[in-house]
Amino acid sequence: MLDLEHFPMSPIPAVNVACVPQRSPLRYPGGKTWLIPHVRAWLGSLSAPPELLLEPFAGGGIVSLTAVMEGLSTRALMAELDRDVAAFWRAALSSTPALKERIRRFEPTREAVNTLAASAPRDELEHGFRTLVLNRTRRGGILAPGAALSRAGENGRGVASRWYAQTLVRRLDEIERHAARIGFRETDGVQLLASMVRQPKPGTAAFVDPPYTAGGKRAGRRLYAHNQIDHGRLFALLAEHDMEFLMTYDHAPEIVALVKKHAFHAVQVIMKNTHHARLAELVITKQPVFDKPGI
Repeated sequence: MLDLEHFPMSPIPAVNVACVPQRSPLRYPGGKTWLIPHVRAWLGSLSAPPELLLEPFAGGGIVSLTAVMEGLSTRALMAELDRDVAAFWRAALSSTPALKERIRRFEPTREAVNTLAASAPRDELEHGFRTLVLNRTRRGGILAPGAALSRAGENGRGVASRWYAQTLVRRLDEIERHAARIGFRETDGVQLLASMVRQPKPGTAAFVDPPYTAGGKRAGRRLYAHNQIDHGRLFALLAEHDMEFLMTYDHAPEIVALVKKHAFHAVQVIMKNTHHARLAELVITKQPVFDKPGI
């Protein structure tokens, strides 16, 4: 049963992801495409568009891509500790033509994917391409060790069911057009936030979506190679500085306590998982955004 006592419901429902532009080439577990209407409303509520949107746990990067491509932020800085995901973003942002050519030439048979998975990448381009292939051919886009390849997939196409070469190339075309305004660092997101707090820059906002295991949940361990963070420190860092942020978490007692401790504002968004169970996700901000009329 959902506990709806602590926070109000968001006036913005979880959107059908088919209604939001799909800008990331990655299929990311826990991706936030459904949250894009909240992100637009949050950035639009600020006194001015941010000069820099920081995304310290980038994953699929949908928020940074959307913010830059829709003119909601002048620039974005994505960070990711997972070396495979980091290799993809470096290739996507700095070796785009070569990455697109590899996508066009690749035939995603089970044998080809297994061969690629068993090989050690010779350079960053090959590493980034390998990440993309495994992400698009494994169940749920999971890159963590032990993830299985898709079996039947969509329309019985198996491992190839989510490999749309032309679509991926189009998304990379768009990323290439905006690459000058998108930065990337392979680093720990909490450490990056700490450095930003120590040397605050005006006009910076942060979207924070950690690969968490809060509240005793184990999904993070299964989905992400790096999943352990100090939630208390993360909240404390965001409370130390006046930087605006939007953060998402599962509705867990540990997180409810941290929201209240730091007097942050939170609303609930009801999600449905793959088993159609209703789950509450928290959308947390420093200032009241979604718990006031007119949003």
